[in-house]
Amino acid sequence: MRKLILILLVLGALSACQSNEAPVIEEAEASSDVVLYDSLKAIKYGADDYGMKTYVMAFLKKGANRDLDSTYAVELQMAHLKNITRMAEEGKLVVAGPFLGDGDLRGVYIFDTPSVETAEEWTATDPAIQAGSLAMELQQWYGSAALVALNEVHRTLQKVGITD
Repeated sequence: MRKLILILLVLGALSACQSNEAPVIEEAEASSDVVLYDSLKAIKYGADDYGMKTYVMAFLKKGANRDLDSTYAVELQMAHLKNITRMAEEGKLVVAGPFLGDGDLRGVYIFDTPSVETAEEWTATDPAIQAGSLAMELQQWYGSAALVALNEVHRTLQKVGITD
């Protein structure tokens, strides 16, 4: 099957080269035996042979210091969000988001590092962690290296940002 697909692609490319018209590329049917490996992207994203890499996932949990003045709580939340934005812009944070509801588990981060120690240093910059209103549990996680492209894509979708 792979040989047949390769032959058809070569024949299509040859016939396109002989024509003055632009080649038409048809969407191939999705198949698990077709590999579309891009070595440059693999290097750029730090992918292993499986397209994966090691990250550190952080589970944000309610901290011990939750009884905050409402004004201070809003200021702390804005500082927390600005810190998330900064880490994302610096390429340290590839995913961040809250869990819905009012449970003890408040959110998740995925840090672009295989090192729990480095993630601890980055976690320590969060004002909500410093104030004790959030606590984080850090764990190494193995996932798609493509996650590092998420922030670039997100910027093209976001209409509203965090203001000063």
